[in-house]
Amino acid sequence: MKPWETVERAQVPDVGEVVLARRDEEYVLRVRGQTLMSSRQHGSEMAMAEAGCANLVADAPARVLVGGLGFGFTVRAVLDRLGPGARVVVAELISPVVEWNRGILAPLAKAPLEDPRVTVVEGDVGKLMRKQQGGFDVILLDVDNGPTALTHPDNGSLYDITGVSHAFNALRSNGTLVVWSAGPSPAFVNRLEEVGFTVQLLHPAAHGTKGTRHTLFVARRAPKAKSPSSSRPPSRR
Repeated sequence: MKPWETVERAQVPDVGEVVLARRDEEYVLRVRGQTLMSSRQHGSEMAMAEAGCANLVADAPARVLVGGLGFGFTVRAVLDRLGPGARVVVAELISPVVEWNRGILAPLAKAPLEDPRVTVVEGDVGKLMRKQQGGFDVILLDVDNGPTALTHPDNGSLYDITGVSHAFNALRSNGTLVVWSAGPSPAFVNRLEEVGFTVQLLHPAAHGTKGTRHTLFVARRAPKAKSPSSSRPPSRR
């Protein structure tokens, strides 16, 4: 078996060393020596987009937030499901990941960042959600390894009750939050339900129909109920 070749390396403040490595046609992204993702295993990322966009009309002017760029597969899957009026905001904390997706990694997912519907924000997706109350129809979060296996403790703020509340408030009525995770978490389901989501769990395979099973928390915000006055018949006076 061929050894891994380091393609790019960067030191990122508050994150540590980030390494992009390649073996044959496969790329992996490592942070502080831990492998976060592989370009060969993106089945669950595609499933995220499918679950999040399932209730959207294809040609609707939907607004979608993707938290965590990775290798761009989730963004590509979202774009392929939506029409020209859609807008996709991608929040990525690690600047070199954005740079590599615009360069050496661009062909993997057919250069999604070149699509005019996409806006990239290099920063914390949690801060972005706090500023965008009612701003999105869909939020897709693929940050770290999800709520169950964090590699950086600061990412836990996305998955605690406050972070879940920010996600709820950033969605429009009837919006959908999908959270990628390396494994299940009953405690996280409880937090989602506590703030008002209804939750469905999916377990897509990492690679096609086989391989490791990941967990998707599909959390939907119910549409706002009509006020009693709005349904009251008109006065006959």
